[in-house]
Amino acid sequence: MKFIDIQQDPWQISAGTSEPAATTATPATRTLFSLADWLSNRATWPQHLEAGVLLPNDAELEPLLQDLQRLTLVALQFPKWTDGRAYSQARLLRTRHHFKGQLRATGEVLVDMVPLLLRTGFDAAVLRADQNLQAAERALSFFNAHYQSDALAAEPIYSPARQARWARAGGDGAMV
Repeated sequence: MKFIDIQQDPWQISAGTSEPAATTATPATRTLFSLADWLSNRATWPQHLEAGVLLPNDAELEPLLQDLQRLTLVALQFPKWTDGRAYSQARLLRTRHHFKGQLRATGEVLVDMVPLLLRTGFDAAVLRADQNLQAAERALSFFNAHYQSDALAAEPIYSPARQARWARAGGDGAMV
């Protein structure tokens, strides 16, 4: 997982214009749009410029689905650390809709959330300002095995293929 320092982040937040930072000599090559700005600009946004969308956790994914191949970043918001709807959005984007770009957690992102962020498909996070980066990196090693599969697993823990291997091994309770 990559931890983003917003002071060093190459992504520039859209100012809500219909032009890609066009009045400057060097347009921003990575622009992060609000959902509304993206929907109004996607038809005219130059293909050679990277685009990302900042998606509230109460927004539907459907308006973005036709653009997932084009988007490089989807930033999902946690307005409160107790509101986990962005976990569901991330899992759906990775497993059902096969989004290959960066999934970034933003907002009230705490160190305690890091293992679940990784398991649900996030690959980047902007930690809340009072959180410790070293503690977040340590949190990634807290659990080395899980009963449930995760969004990035090649094969779920419970799958017909895995159960067949278990039965062929004698069904002694050892997962193979």
